[in-house]
Amino acid sequence: MKASIAGKPLGPVIPNIATMLRRNSVDFGPNQVFAQKADDGEYHGITWAIFFQEINCIAANLKELGFSPGDKMVLFSRNQLHMLQMELAVMAYGGIAVPIFAHFKRETAELLIKHSEARWLFVEGQSQLDTLPGDLEVHRVFVSDSYQDGYALPCAPFAGLLVSNQEQVLDYEIKPDSVCLNMFTSGTMGLPKCVQLTHGNILSQQAGLSLVWDLGPSDRFLSYLPWHHSFGGIFELFTALRTGATYFLESSYGKSPESIFNNWNKVRPTVFFSVPKVYQALYDLTRESKEAEDVFFNSGLKFIFTAAAALPERLSAEFEKRGIPVIEGWGLTETSPCCTLTNPSLKREPGLVGMPLPGVQLRISHDEEIQVKGPNVMLGYFNNDAANQEAFTPDGWYRTGDVGALGPNGLTLIARKDRIFKLSNGEKVIPTDLEKAIELRCHYVQYAVVTGSGEEHPVALIFPNKKLLEQPDYQVTPEEGCFCPRSLNELGRCFSGCLELANNTIGQKFAKVKSAAIIMDELSLEGNTLTPSMKMAPKNVLEKYRAHLKNLYGEQVPVNEEVYVIDLNKKHNIK
Repeated sequence: MKASIAGKPLGPVIPNIATMLRRNSVDFGPNQVFAQKADDGEYHGITWAIFFQEINCIAANLKELGFSPGDKMVLFSRNQLHMLQMELAVMAYGGIAVPIFAHFKRETAELLIKHSEARWLFVEGQSQLDTLPGDLEVHRVFVSDSYQDGYALPCAPFAGLLVSNQEQVLDYEIKPDSVCLNMFTSGTMGLPKCVQLTHGNILSQQAGLSLVWDLGPSDRFLSYLPWHHSFGGIFELFTALRTGATYFLESSYGKSPESIFNNWNKVRPTVFFSVPKVYQALYDLTRESKEAEDVFFNSGLKFIFTAAAALPERLSAEFEKRGIPVIEGWGLTETSPCCTLTNPSLKREPGLVGMPLPGVQLRISHDEEIQVKGPNVMLGYFNNDAANQEAFTPDGWYRTGDVGALGPNGLTLIARKDRIFKLSNGEKVIPTDLEKAIELRCHYVQYAVVTGSGEEHPVALIFPNKKLLEQPDYQVTPEEGCFCPRSLNELGRCFSGCLELANNTIGQKFAKVKSAAIIMDELSLEGNTLTPSMKMAPKNVLEKYRAHLKNLYGEQVPVNEEVYVIDLNKKHNIK
């Protein structure tokens, strides 16, 4: 192995979720734990004391219905109070929660539910019920909202679980290595895997985080990240829960920057967890007025956290000049999820994702793969022996599939191992370097994918931000050397110029793209080109738009989508 690095000593870890909930109900009893908007447009919350009481009540009523420790409960819902209470009640009683994306199609929902072997379901409402096949083998489906009668499945209103039940059933003796959460991976490179996480996995990470940042019951989270995904459902959610902070649910579920901004004004969050594209949209709104700028960059904001991609330098600089730290991190669902955090006092470096959390160990293998060991690493994949054999080294380290390097300031992330390809001359290309450069360079690019395995040179498929292109003024704030168009006729100049500048960030001549297809189509969940966490699924994108790739390499293949082709050997060429 080329290098290894260990985090600081971890210190004491809360043994299980039940103990954490009981402790918080005592320490923070009258404080709000969770709040969401009501019909009056205002946030209304629930205190820790009532929250804990209702969780025990849910668990006790589940027990009477036949739910036992070790049983699984699928949670098929958007983020909401009842989903959170059900998940925690299941975990604290000794069961296993299995959250899945609320808007999965029937085929995907059925596949994941059956693979999980769960016999109990919680669904949000009619939309999810209509998605479920009638032949599922389940004991009971609990429905949070109102629903129609006549379903083949045994349905019951969730409200029935809130009926008073004084039996104390939460298990404070659950062992830390007991599985409490089955979370499906986002599946950017193929079919999702079912990750088995324990009480110790989740709470060891929280113990490590408590040594890194100072958060407590006076903090406010404004949150939209979905709970079926590890960034929102483990990292952010359990940070709020363990510290006793108040979790305010963002009412548009992150879909509307205007809504986020309105809720931001009401909540005045002290921390915010998000992805770069949302930060960019929110920053654009701040430029409308000095008042909007003061709301967003409020003096109570301790830090912002960004993941999925690096925050563009121009955005990071806006927070920096106002004294608001920007923290980045790296991890996977299999590592509960966060392994590293950047030090906000250090100057940002491209690709740097920081030092390991206390208790986490990292090393780089001979083929430059990042490997992880520590109490945060999953027990294994459920019902997937083949994947488990590939996931761990003989000496017990988890193979992340990411390529990286270790330096004095921590880990630098390079690429996914299975994204790296070789050209026909044998030269190795790391496509993510250029993809990041394209996306960060051009305001109008939403997604970019670079490929070229076995070919003489790489090419790119680019998906523009159609919403921005369709704005009436069709102009963003220009920067030095910017090629932003003043009209649709200058679109070729924009993309050609930005691609040239992105190419210039790549040192090796062979790794630069020579042509690109600007595809006027939108990646989507429905088309399986985006994951539920809104990441691009490169394998599926390349398969769906294979005809465009063939055309870039000289074939004449008909395509269904409107497309513009840029040949960088010709100035401002777009056809």
